Amino acid sequence: MVAEHVPTASIAAAPIVVASNRGPVSYRRGADGSLVAGRGGGGLVSGLSSIGRDPKEAAAVWVCAALGAEDREAARTAGRRLDPGDTGGHRVRMLDIPPGTFAAAYNDIANSVLWFVHHMLYQTPLEPVFDKAFREQWAAYEAYNAAFADAVAEEAAEGAAVLVQDYHLALVPGLLRARRPDLRVGHFSHTPWAPPDYFRMLPDDVSGQLLRGVLGGDRAGFLTLRWAEAFAACCADVLGAEVVRDGEGRAAEVRFEGRVTRLGVHGLGADGDFLRERAHRADVEERMAALRAQIGPDRRAIVRVDRTELSKNIVRGLHAYRRLLEEHPQWRGRVVHIAFAYPSRQDLPVYRDYTAEVERVAREINSAFGTEGWEPVALHVKDDFARSLAAYRLADVALVNPIRDGMNLVAKEVPVVSDHGCALVLSREAGAAAELGDEAILVNPYDVEATARALHLALLMDPGERAERTKRLASAATALPPARWFTDQLRAL
Repeated sequence: MVAEHVPTASIAAAPIVVASNRGPVSYRRGADGSLVAGRGGGGLVSGLSSIGRDPKEAAAVWVCAALGAEDREAARTAGRRLDPGDTGGHRVRMLDIPPGTFAAAYNDIANSVLWFVHHMLYQTPLEPVFDKAFREQWAAYEAYNAAFADAVAEEAAEGAAVLVQDYHLALVPGLLRARRPDLRVGHFSHTPWAPPDYFRMLPDDVSGQLLRGVLGGDRAGFLTLRWAEAFAACCADVLGAEVVRDGEGRAAEVRFEGRVTRLGVHGLGADGDFLRERAHRADVEERMAALRAQIGPDRRAIVRVDRTELSKNIVRGLHAYRRLLEEHPQWRGRVVHIAFAYPSRQDLPVYRDYTAEVERVAREINSAFGTEGWEPVALHVKDDFARSLAAYRLADVALVNPIRDGMNLVAKEVPVVSDHGCALVLSREAGAAAELGDEAILVNPYDVEATARALHLALLMDPGERAERTKRLASAATALPPARWFTDQLRAL
C-alpha cells in the first residue's frame, strides 16, 4: 500500500527524486582521520549536477549508493540524509548497501555483464557463461535494486516525478510501480542498448526481467534514436510487446501487459559556459605550458582523453597512430600523440590487463619511432581534469574512436574549448556521431587502416576549414546542456 511508504513528518517528502548508483559526493579519510567530502566523479554526476538550480527543483532528493568504506561510514553517521554542506547543497540519501551485495551487483552484474552486453564486448567463443555463480550475483543485483526502490518510495511525495538512471537500476521502475503506483517514473539509459540478437545472449528470464523493469516506468529515455529503437526491438522480440510508431516512423511507445511506456531521446550536451570558464583558469594555463613543452615547437598534437575502459578502444587508436607514422613518414618528428588514459575499474582483472596493454603499446611505439628530441606518444595515466582541458585547448586533432558509446562527451567538449580549431576523428559507433557526424571525420572503430588515413586527413586539414568546422561542432555540442537535458525529462514525465 502507498501509505506504508509515506515519509515521516520530520523529513519532508520530495516532489522530485533522482536515483543513480553514483551520487554528487564521495568521501575520503583526511590526514586527521576525519571524513572529508568531495565531488563525486563520472559523467553522470556532471549531467545531473544541475538539479536544484531551478527553485522548483530545490526540494529534489538524490538517492545514491555508498561506493566505499568511507561513504558507508558517512551514510551511517548521517542517518537518512547527508549534510547539505557536504553535497553542494543537494539533498542526498546515500544507501549503505552491504558490501558483498554491492560488489556483486555493481562489479559482477552491472559492469561485467550488462555493460558488456550493451557495448557488445564479449569474446563469444569463451564468454559469457551464466552458471550458478551468475545466479547468486543476479540475486544481489535484485536486492540492490530493491533497496533503491524502497528508498525512493520512502522519499517521494504523492505523485512525485522520479528519474531513475542507467543500467545499474534497470529493475527499479518496475519495483516502484508495485510499491508506489501514484508516482510518475522515468528511466534513462546512458549507455547504448544492445540489439535483440545480442541482448538475447542473456538468460531468457533475465532479459525479460530487465525489459519489464524499464517498462514499469511511464517513460524510457535514451541518448540517441538508435538506442531507443534497439530497446523497442528487444521489447518486441523478447516480450512480444507492441511498438507504436509516430508519424515519421520512429518508435514512440511500447505497449505491454496493459501498460504504455513512452520512449524519448535526449542527447546530453556539453556545459559550454562552465567549460569555457573552467578552461581559462590559472591551473589550466600552467598545464598548457607543460604540455607545449612536452610537445615541442612547431609540432601538431593528436589528443585523446579517455578512461581505460574497454569500450573506448584506446589500443586500436594507438595502432592507428603507429600506422600513420609508418605510412606517412613525413609526420615523424612533427606530431605528438597526447594520450590521456585514466585508469578505470581497476578492481576487475580484465581492466587491469587492458590498462597494461595500453601502456605496452605506447612504449612499443616510442621505442620504434622515438628520437632523442621526439617522443611520439605522451601517455598520461593520472587523472587530471585541468590537464585534460589544457589538451582540449591546444589539440590540432581529437581522436575519439570508441567501439560503442552511449554518447561520449569528450567529443563534444573538445570543440567547445578549442583555442584555434580542432579536427575531430570520431567513431561512427559513438552516440555523438548522430549530432556531430556532418562536421567530424567518421571512422569504423575496428578499421585501424581507415583510422590512420583519417588522422592523416585531419592533420592536413586547412586551418580555416578546421576552425569553421569547430564552430559548428561546438554549436551542436551545446544544443542540450545538462540543465536543460534534466528539465526536459522532467517536463516529459
